[in-house]
Amino acid sequence: MFADSEAGQRIATCLTHRVNGSAELSQVAEAITSMFEDINTSLIPIIGPKGVAALYRRSLHLYISKHPLPGDNYKMLVVGMDLQQLKALLAEESIADALLFGQEVLNTFHALLATLIGPSLAARLLLDVWEHSFSGPPAQDISR
Repeated sequence: MFADSEAGQRIATCLTHRVNGSAELSQVAEAITSMFEDINTSLIPIIGPKGVAALYRRSLHLYISKHPLPGDNYKMLVVGMDLQQLKALLAEESIADALLFGQEVLNTFHALLATLIGPSLAARLLLDVWEHSFSGPPAQDISR
């Protein structure tokens, strides 16, 4: 849905960099939740914890409405912003499903934020999140 947009490409690149080529589902779950932790840290001073949580819950709700998931586990996530619960649920998915979930929910979150405050301001507020993705250790070559 958002893959063609600059923000969508940036989110995909950041998520890929944080996953760092790992074939471990725990690394994928950690990458997704750490992006939300960084988003939370960046936005709380601006829109408050309730504002961030509301955007997070709405993003989850929109994802779940488009991608029905078995069981009610993900529906419980819409109640609050429990990133540890999110990490635990992602650890039960396949890597491909977890990546799809992460990318789409992050894209939806960004789109909702941009709708509220404008794309330029949303991009500036989340700049620290994107830069944090690239400030860690360099990606390792695992092809050997």
